[in-house]
Amino acid sequence: MLDPRETERRNPRTAAIDLATPLEIVDLINAEDRTVAEIVGTQREAIARAMSLAEESFRAGGRLIYVGAGTSGRLGVLDASEIPPTFGAPSELVQGVIAGGLPALTRSQEGAEDVEGDGAAAMDERAVGRSDFVIGIAASGTTPWVRSALLRAREKGARTGILACSPPPDDVLQMVDVAILPIVGPEVVTGSTRMKAGTATKLVLNTITTGAMIRLGKTYGNLMVDLQATNAKLRDRSERILMVVCGLGRDEARALLERAGKRVKTAIVMHKLDASREEAERTIEKGGGVIRRVIPEPPPPVE
Repeated sequence: MLDPRETERRNPRTAAIDLATPLEIVDLINAEDRTVAEIVGTQREAIARAMSLAEESFRAGGRLIYVGAGTSGRLGVLDASEIPPTFGAPSELVQGVIAGGLPALTRSQEGAEDVEGDGAAAMDERAVGRSDFVIGIAASGTTPWVRSALLRAREKGARTGILACSPPPDDVLQMVDVAILPIVGPEVVTGSTRMKAGTATKLVLNTITTGAMIRLGKTYGNLMVDLQATNAKLRDRSERILMVVCGLGRDEARALLERAGKRVKTAIVMHKLDASREEAERTIEKGGGVIRRVIPEPPPPVE
């Protein structure tokens, strides 16, 4: 195919896929997908570095901003959109910016990734600064829009990273603080980066944000405690967490949750320290948001 990018190589294992039966196609795709998690694991140190940079940005009042085009951009927007309901975080804390804007989320805007200046403009529009961490997502490693966004973010003093499934050019590597490169190899269908590259990208983004949220104290053990009971499902989950952690009945858990302003983390500290809501919130703040810094004991073991 005369293209050096990993994402543009032909996969010899699927060269005859057009003659395969449905079951054979499933097996071929599944065999390729099984390699992805292991390859992502080779990037463990870089992913951990990105997690630490995200945490540092959050604690400094900054943001994590993903920038990408096509599938890469959509995955960034998806990961960012799931942080507020999962962890009770402000919607602006993690942001996804996609080339072509909102229309590109549901309809392909393929030419948008080539308009290099628009990437820089997107960083200007969001007033990216020294407290922010900007991660460029580019499966091929060469997207002009992403390169432009990273360069402008760097100029503005932000920390930067690149997530790519093909080795990026040297000039891109020189403008980032961390490079995460899960090289998953050629796709089942040549160039279709919505497949293995997309899966690898989602795994990496999930790990970065989940880890950073854990580091901020959004969990108690592995329980999701920094959530607000804003609908029936979340009220039920919140009450069940309090029943397990505090050893309460359903009615007692519901009453405690109400006194805590429907915040599970606050309710746990109120109960454990026999404190008022205001006292509990001050204590949590002094502990950097991490329950285990103010209540050393772990949650009850899993039965």
